[in-house]
Amino acid sequence: MTVAGMTVFEALESNVRGYCRSWPTVFDTASGAWLRDEHGREYLDFFAGAGALNYGHNNPILKQALLDYITGDGITHGLDMSTVAKRRLLETLRDRVFGPRCLDYKVQFPGPTGANAVEAALKLARKVTGRQQILNFTNAFHGMSLGALSVTGSAAKRAGAGVPLAHVTPMPYDGYLGEPDELRWMRRALDDPSSGLDKPAAVIVETVQGEGGVNVARVDWLRQLAELCSARGILLIVDDVQMGCGRTGPFFSFETAGIRPDIVTLSKSIGGYGLPMALVLFAPELDQWAPGEHNGTFRGNNAAFVTARIALEHYWSDAALEQATLVKGARIARELTELAATVPGAQVRGRGLVQALAFDDPSLTGKVCQAAFDRGLLVETSGATGQVVKLMPPLTITDAEIDHGLELLTAAVRAVCH
Repeated sequence: MTVAGMTVFEALESNVRGYCRSWPTVFDTASGAWLRDEHGREYLDFFAGAGALNYGHNNPILKQALLDYITGDGITHGLDMSTVAKRRLLETLRDRVFGPRCLDYKVQFPGPTGANAVEAALKLARKVTGRQQILNFTNAFHGMSLGALSVTGSAAKRAGAGVPLAHVTPMPYDGYLGEPDELRWMRRALDDPSSGLDKPAAVIVETVQGEGGVNVARVDWLRQLAELCSARGILLIVDDVQMGCGRTGPFFSFETAGIRPDIVTLSKSIGGYGLPMALVLFAPELDQWAPGEHNGTFRGNNAAFVTARIALEHYWSDAALEQATLVKGARIARELTELAATVPGAQVRGRGLVQALAFDDPSLTGKVCQAAFDRGLLVETSGATGQVVKLMPPLTITDAEIDHGLELLTAAVRAVCH
């Protein structure tokens, strides 16, 4: 599709571009839950930068802190040097995040992406245990670099690696087999010396599989998985890149299950403002890195340290945001349930402010998202066959904006499905 003003993108930008094909306009400004294109048309954002904008676009509190830091000639690029911005962030993580949750984690700053955090977590698990194998799950998504791809489920994404993705074994995620005990096969294979499964260094899991189709793991399943790993000396890695920082309600998505992963990966909204940043959190006894053993030129994005700290101080000093997220999520789930009842085979999935409408017929999903875009709403598809319409608005979205977005989505579904 050719749109005025997009010629240069089509002429010079690689075919690898994706989202712009679904949303063929040129965006110019954004604030809160809204984007505006260069012609002034407004779009309500139920995408939130794929989860990188939990606090909305150009959040005024974070923006002012960033502007103050920049105009004060604060350090921008710092590698892993000690800076005031990093010190204040570490202190805030300790006081606002770890302390209230009784978590004792060391903090690693890898390269500023979720995939890099996953790479570091896998490397660390293998280094500490001396074992190579990693167990991952069906429908998982952990990033597009080689290590992260190896523990990703999508055949299409894995094929892009161009080389064998070895030393990993997929296991059925909660609900995949439709059995009461979804961990039975994993447990049996690990305990049977003739199963052919080498003892793994770690298990990596998302508590809610976002790209995989908004598959929500049960609390009991997560607890059993943590117990299984602990009893066998296997490290548990929780990938909280998209579902952390309050997306499911609590700051960490695994808090509801009451588990303590050995390693946690964070990125996307940990930077607060949408600036690139990632963290790997792990138990102190796992901190066996040699200096510089995992590094990256932009692991010291001090501007992101500033906005990350302000976000933690402002939004995580009490339970207000968590409670509001759960209330808003329940509100969306109720409306989606009513909508799903009008479409044969449609289902609702989600937790907190990641909600989804799944269709039996995957061909409907793209049409619904296109119809939503035409009406001024940004939503994306997910799932193995693209059968899910995924809703991830900013956590700071208002009730009125939620209602407006659901009205637009309802109109889109009716236009396509009725």
